[in-house]
Amino acid sequence: MSEQEQIEQAIASITIGSGVNAPLAEEVEPVPFDEEWDDLPFGFARVYYGGDDREIKRPVIISDGFELKATDLDKLYRGLNEPVPFLTRLRERGNTVILLGYRNRTASLFDNAQAAEEAIRRTHAATGGAEPLTVGGFSMGGLITRYALTKLDHQDEPHNTKVYFSYDTPHRGGVVPVALQAFAHFLGVPLLNPLLQMIDSPAAKQMLWRYYDLATGESATAHPDRDAFLASLEGLGGWPRTPELRVGVANGAADGTGAAAEPGDLALRFTGPTFPNTSFYNQAQGQDVVAELHRAWPFTSDKIIITEGFPEVDGAPGGTLSTYQIVANALGSTEGVQLKVPDVCFVPTVSAVALRDLDDQDELYAPVDPEDPDSELDEYLCSSTTTPHTAVTEELVDWLLARIT
Repeated sequence: MSEQEQIEQAIASITIGSGVNAPLAEEVEPVPFDEEWDDLPFGFARVYYGGDDREIKRPVIISDGFELKATDLDKLYRGLNEPVPFLTRLRERGNTVILLGYRNRTASLFDNAQAAEEAIRRTHAATGGAEPLTVGGFSMGGLITRYALTKLDHQDEPHNTKVYFSYDTPHRGGVVPVALQAFAHFLGVPLLNPLLQMIDSPAAKQMLWRYYDLATGESATAHPDRDAFLASLEGLGGWPRTPELRVGVANGAADGTGAAAEPGDLALRFTGPTFPNTSFYNQAQGQDVVAELHRAWPFTSDKIIITEGFPEVDGAPGGTLSTYQIVANALGSTEGVQLKVPDVCFVPTVSAVALRDLDDQDELYAPVDPEDPDSELDEYLCSSTTTPHTAVTEELVDWLLARIT
């Protein structure tokens, strides 16, 4: 294999999805299930009865989040149950677990919310309306189920959901470094570029706090698709009104500390022949150079990426993704690499607990008080330390289990 073929193969391996199954091996043992709903619009679900029950009792619907391709429900189950046995604990106490997946996890939230709506309807019908539901999701899955429940309430459809929960969900937006968004577009060739497929997807445009398109040459702003999603959600009521309790957990800390990403410092640099001295820098305030992109093959190209008016989002308190580590691993064998900052913030704490927007530096970094009445959630818990996005920890699971119906 030539060096260029190695580089193209490496580029084709870059993804930055936030699914809870990401750390697992490619193949996992199948998990036995009791029912399968494979005909939901845009999605499918599996039902796992609780305790000794042979029917749906005290159901908990859990939605998958953002990643490439379709949900692998076996991986999702393992990811939610290892090393902390979240699903086992639910089932042992008599809760039916219903895992909700999607045929395309980067599709529009409007589309995938239809799968959530139908899963909720089917669960409600299967219990004759007699069993209280808990409905929520991890990462973007919390947004999908929030929209679905809000829409059902707006239509006055009965569903008997008593608890809505979200797990490190980007209620006020998620963050992918503008430097990396620009690099995805800089690489081009969407069919060979899963990074661009993710960044340029309908779900990413709706979910990300700021979106950057290299072709426009403009500063990163909220994508029009995000504005449309938020307007639609607000037009339906913003939040579901039926649940008696809306709760959420954040993988980020509450004390204002975040990822080790000093503003303006080098995060990652390539030193090889294809992307010579291509460099990514941690986001700083004001007018800031966040990337220097250089390409020598198949044609020479250079681009300096500048942001203006951003807070220091890369090091903000919040659940982290190993964003630059993933890119470094993919290209390091062929390009040479200087990796300084492997992890950056993906879902700021204030976003996960629906408390504050991300535009203001002081509000982004201010400590979070669980008694703050400004949160749109009734109750929430932040991790005692900064943890990876959607990491299933004893601390967060114990708190969540105490509030699930």
